[in-house]
Amino acid sequence: QRVAEPLPLRVEVPALPARGGAELVRALFEPLGWAVTATPVPLDVRFPEWGDSRYVHLVLEAPDATLTLGEALRHLYVLLPVLDDAKHYWVSPDEVDKLLRAGEGWLAGHPEQDVITSRYLSRRRSLTRDARERLELVRLADADDTDVDDIDNAVDEDTDTEEKPVPLAVRRREAILAELADAGAGRVLDLGCGQGQLVQALLKDVRYTEIVGVDVSMRALTVASRRLGLDRMGERQAGRVQLMQGSLAYTDKRLKGYDAAVLSEVVEHLDEARLPALEYAVFGSARPRTVLVTTPNVEYNVRWESLPAGHARHGDHRFEWTRAEFAEWARRVGERHGYDVRFVPVGDDDPEVGPPTQMAVFTQETKAAGAGRAAEAAKKDQVA
Repeated sequence: QRVAEPLPLRVEVPALPARGGAELVRALFEPLGWAVTATPVPLDVRFPEWGDSRYVHLVLEAPDATLTLGEALRHLYVLLPVLDDAKHYWVSPDEVDKLLRAGEGWLAGHPEQDVITSRYLSRRRSLTRDARERLELVRLADADDTDVDDIDNAVDEDTDTEEKPVPLAVRRREAILAELADAGAGRVLDLGCGQGQLVQALLKDVRYTEIVGVDVSMRALTVASRRLGLDRMGERQAGRVQLMQGSLAYTDKRLKGYDAAVLSEVVEHLDEARLPALEYAVFGSARPRTVLVTTPNVEYNVRWESLPAGHARHGDHRFEWTRAEFAEWARRVGERHGYDVRFVPVGDDDPEVGPPTQMAVFTQETKAAGAGRAAEAAKKDQVA
């Protein structure tokens, strides 16, 4: 049990190979909460004029019990080989998985992530690129979910009433639940489930017989598990829910065959260049009957006095779409993958700037409609 307890720790490595010297040692360990003493080891104490070797005498200290032994060992597992910068065995793709397992909870946000991934993977470009893409997805998933649009009273309300407005996050979940009910869904995917708020709401309704929460972040899934009380849940209730790790940028056969999928406030956290991969993974490969996508309406941002002009609602948003931009994207996705799409405002629909959140409801086309579209496309090809 003590491996997971915060402990006063001291780690000493008398002769550590460190390509990059004491400066790099400090840059790697100090962001993780260590007090670092890295003393260069001379080539030969008898001949100081020869200068220092590439070794340092390293002492790491965390005397205030801010780190666990498990965290300390994961730091060493990754960073000692990084400092050595000379792997003595063939580096295969499974090294990426090892790196991400040992780096869980700290590597995605480390300021020297590029150096760490490159050196750990022996500068193999394809592996390094894969690791960085996966770490970026972890970072996005771990980002604080409290957007400006979730703050109560962000817009001045009628001060004559004591009734607080319903938070937008709650209204968004209510709108999602209403659409799922209308679709008659029983087996539902929450893609990018985060800390499990929507999964928790779905579990309260017996019509949902299978609920799967998917997220790239194990930390978020751990929080979701605690929120749901999975370890205390009865067998029948536990049989309705599953949390699993997965990336929405890759196809996953586990996600096929569901009635509905929800991507709530997910797409704006991805670089737009990564959206085609998500589109295919969800609409082309998994192909649930119904897909719900919510995202902020950037036009509404002017209604928040607390949001500086030109700023996104959240520091991690890679873009925020206007209603026209969202509609164009959604219709293009629907046409490409055989879904009809309609749009639902979430929150108060301002006559000038629209609602704070916009939702697209995708439903698979009927066979007749799909055949008609295919025939129309063939006709256009013949004309061309």
